[in-house]
Amino acid sequence: MTDGGEVVYLGCYTAEADGRGTGIVAARRDPGTGALETLGTVAPTESPSFLARHPTQPVLYAVNERAQGAVSAWAIDADASLRPLGSWSTGGDSPCHLAVAPDGGHLFAANYGSGSVSVHPLDLAGVPGERTDLRVHDGHGADPDRQAGPHAHMVAPAPDGGSLLAVDLGTDTLYRYDLDAVGGRLLPREPFTRTRPGTGPRHLARHPDGRRCYLAGELDATVTAYSVEGGGTLRERGRVAASARHGLVQPSEIAVRPDGRFLYLANRGVGTISVFALDEEIPRYVTEVATGGTWPRHFALIGTHLYVADERADVVSVFVVDPAAGIPEPAGSVAVSSPTCVLGPLLSVAVANH
Repeated sequence: MTDGGEVVYLGCYTAEADGRGTGIVAARRDPGTGALETLGTVAPTESPSFLARHPTQPVLYAVNERAQGAVSAWAIDADASLRPLGSWSTGGDSPCHLAVAPDGGHLFAANYGSGSVSVHPLDLAGVPGERTDLRVHDGHGADPDRQAGPHAHMVAPAPDGGSLLAVDLGTDTLYRYDLDAVGGRLLPREPFTRTRPGTGPRHLARHPDGRRCYLAGELDATVTAYSVEGGGTLRERGRVAASARHGLVQPSEIAVRPDGRFLYLANRGVGTISVFALDEEIPRYVTEVATGGTWPRHFALIGTHLYVADERADVVSVFVVDPAAGIPEPAGSVAVSSPTCVLGPLLSVAVANH
């Protein structure tokens, strides 16, 4: 056994989604160098394409991105292994994202295929119960191929316990819901935020000051800046191009550095991470760096390091982020089959050598 290791968990596409992974992979992280050492598959499960954790309990959650969508949960044991707690239907097709309410009382999931958001209550130990609500979106967008119907792509609870934002790529809409915690139901709170036609909103990132957020447009390759107004409504402040590269640009993950100084955006197709400074009202493009593959689906900022999961290159790349300039510098990589999500570290635990 090796004491004091930080453990990162990696979601992957499995054969059910034409991937090569076998479930959730654990990796030991060196906090100094950022290096990852994979420990193997710790939870064989169907296409755990996005992961989340409980804010106070040692519980990990995953969506199972399949036609009969589900969320699954595991208890995180002291040796970083995952002990199954069960799976529950989301009531929708191909869930691709999930999040836990800040108070740890509910789990939300976005069903991409059917354009809906599900709610599951969590008990005091973080174990989910059967679905208490399913909000189905309606409508379409400007792109006849990608926006023929609703496609919920992200659920984003407010850190302060305010409204939940549900990002729908298919309808060019950010839906806002209040949670009835007693009944476990989502109450629509208008006005909803309509993006420019054809944006294809995928993910959003909140600024730590609580007054700003930024939206990745998958279909029009943009970043839209919003101010958070009274009551949580969003006001567009402007937008910028996602990348300065030529070719296919299809943004995926977006995140603000914890100190609020820089915004990062993954661009599939051109295979880059764009860096934007947040010292002005609109994000200011600084540079972009190659990720070592063409399809960076997700990344995570952990300490001074950035970890990029490239779904098609079967690799998680490691970068050291310059604290002053905000620019990531390559620092190695590790082979992982069809990685789609990076989560962690969850705990400092003893991990076994493999």
